[in-house]
Amino acid sequence: MALDQSYVGRTYPATDPYEVGREKIREFAEAIGDANPAYTDPEAAKALGHPDVIAPPTFVFAITFKAAGLVIQDPQLGLDYSRVVHGDQKFAYTRPVRAGDRLTVTSTIESIKSLAGNDVLLVRGEVHDAAGEHVVTAHTKLVARAAEEA
Repeated sequence: MALDQSYVGRTYPATDPYEVGREKIREFAEAIGDANPAYTDPEAAKALGHPDVIAPPTFVFAITFKAAGLVIQDPQLGLDYSRVVHGDQKFAYTRPVRAGDRLTVTSTIESIKSLAGNDVLLVRGEVHDAAGEHVVTAHTKLVARAAEEA
């Protein structure tokens, strides 16, 4: 069953704040194998003009994808998550994510398209800090594969 096109443009409530910790940044950088000292050493980050360590660019995926869960779990949208694959991810930064940031995410359905029986859903996640300043916009593409015929 195709997704409801009337949901294009729907915005979901902002998430509770996520506090970015130095240890989470360090663990993430280690997990992806990125030894950039700006991710682990506050002095190295300060030498680059940052007030504290910064996160690798893909770090924000964890909080934006969790926020997209409001869209995914919306029963009225009709998305069968058991058939979903992650199609694409893009980030547009205003500034890096930093240790100590308290970030909220607001998700909006940008588009819904049907291609060869598959539904392609584009969700935009706007990430703001505690002062309300924009940090990054995440674009997440989800593909709900068509059901197999019996």
